Amino acid sequence: MFDAFTKSAARNIFYGGSLVFLVIFGGLTAHSHYYMVTKSTASAPLTEAVARGKRVWEKNACIDCHTILGEGAYFAPELGNVFIRYGGDKDPAGARETIKSWMQAQPTGVPGRRQMPQFNLTDQELDDLAAFLEWTAKIDTQGWPPNVSG
Repeated sequence: MFDAFTKSAARNIFYGGSLVFLVIFGGLTAHSHYYMVTKSTASAPLTEAVARGKRVWEKNACIDCHTILGEGAYFAPELGNVFIRYGGDKDPAGARETIKSWMQAQPTGVPGRRQMPQFNLTDQELDDLAAFLEWTAKIDTQGWPPNVSG
């Protein structure tokens, strides 16, 4: 082993290490993008109804209280898997109707739940929001949330 580094040895280590880590970073970025596009996103296509439902979600600032796939506030339940909680894996039409009915009624006094404001959404907005929540439930979240109740 050398007793001291020369300037050229230090420069070569710096540039070589930088190049190695740049290649690793580029490879991990490409792999993440590939995984997201081919496996992680929902198998159902992103329809116009889903996009409109996302706009309803944003317009009413649902993320200020709810989380969706772990992102958002923790004041109200996680909604990334609400479609599955309402039986969407067995009866998709029934789950859509249940979500829409819940949003229309906004029942008070539900044990373990905080009161949600009544947004008076139109039938179209309710359909679109249900489509968005259905699409979200189909995303491969690799086990998130850790329990079905959100």
